[in-house]
Amino acid sequence: MYDLMVFGAWAEFAVRWLHVITAIAWIGSSFYFIALDLGLRKAPDLPEGAHGEEWQVHGGGFYHIRKYLVAPASMPEHLTWFKWESYATWMSGFALLVLVYYLGANFYLVDPNVLDIPVWGAILISMGSLVFGWLAYNQLCKTFVNANQTVVMVALFFVLVGMAYFYTSVFSGRAALLHLGAFTATIMSANVFMVIIPNQKIVVADLIAGRKPDPKYGKIAKQRSTHNNYLTLPVLFLMLSNHYPLAFASEYNWIIASLVFLMGVTIRHYFNSNHARTGNPIWTWGATAVIFVLIMWLSSVPFRTQEEAALSPAAARFAEVEGFDQVAEIVMGRCAMCHTAEPAFEGLMWAPKDVHLDTPERVAHHAREVWLQAGMSHAMPPANLSFMEEEERAAIRAWFRRAAEG
Repeated sequence: MYDLMVFGAWAEFAVRWLHVITAIAWIGSSFYFIALDLGLRKAPDLPEGAHGEEWQVHGGGFYHIRKYLVAPASMPEHLTWFKWESYATWMSGFALLVLVYYLGANFYLVDPNVLDIPVWGAILISMGSLVFGWLAYNQLCKTFVNANQTVVMVALFFVLVGMAYFYTSVFSGRAALLHLGAFTATIMSANVFMVIIPNQKIVVADLIAGRKPDPKYGKIAKQRSTHNNYLTLPVLFLMLSNHYPLAFASEYNWIIASLVFLMGVTIRHYFNSNHARTGNPIWTWGATAVIFVLIMWLSSVPFRTQEEAALSPAAARFAEVEGFDQVAEIVMGRCAMCHTAEPAFEGLMWAPKDVHLDTPERVAHHAREVWLQAGMSHAMPPANLSFMEEEERAAIRAWFRRAAEG
């Protein structure tokens, strides 16, 4: 069991690495094609059916790109598809959700101070919410497909606000913001898998069969692609938020998460306007700054006092195993100067990553972090500022092994 946990830690690292790589590929291609689409220009020599063209320079050469709004007259011999970047990003992200938040639900997903629910219930809520997100969004798009797309985005924003409040009422703060990011990313990837690529395949099939493709398929795909463009930056913020307790551990974390979506719109509006050469809306940066200042203020509003919740079954197992008293004393002596509500270490205003290690119960709750950061590595204390000895690290490893194998 202990060796399996070591393997699990490395598996989490590997999947996270894959997730970041595929996300870079997906976001890069998505941003590129939106910029390309907005930058297309009419030209007198455009062939029939061509919507616009653009000249670009990169890598020591020039590129001449043309877009056909519906389709060219005949099927090209070579056609490159952009889809696996999206699929691989979602699949690796879901795998990471399983490794971190499902297998570690007692530590990272369920917070009895928020809602005391069984692990299986929390996992079902998590998976069910992702399915609900796609169904709700897809219905919005179908209902307002011919309406002003701002109406769709406003409706979606209210759905996201509602989900932000829901997640923070059910899960730990860290898991809540991460789930809101996964909820949004699921919508984005499903757009590619369920709408954009199938619509493009219909157009390709029509070309092969010699039929004239219906332009509605391109219109619908463009709608979904544009939505993905505006949702990308908030998803990145939410995925990074688990490293910053000022975002996820605030009492108003659901409002912070909601405001992040507004920042995503203001930032993308500036770049999209520039790419389309329709203006230079500098005001969007001012609006973004105002929203960010509001987020910073909300993050600093103190929490209401909460009673300490009872230990979860997983944490109780670590608290009951032989050697825990010694480990709790080591950790509280070496780490609690920083990992407490009011850190004594100069320059720290709050506990790093909101991890408190100033009571035996909290040491048990953060057993995995203690083992990884102070037992298996020398990451903590940083630069060994509190002079943790090798014998103490060995005691942490031995204690964790007994609990893991017990």
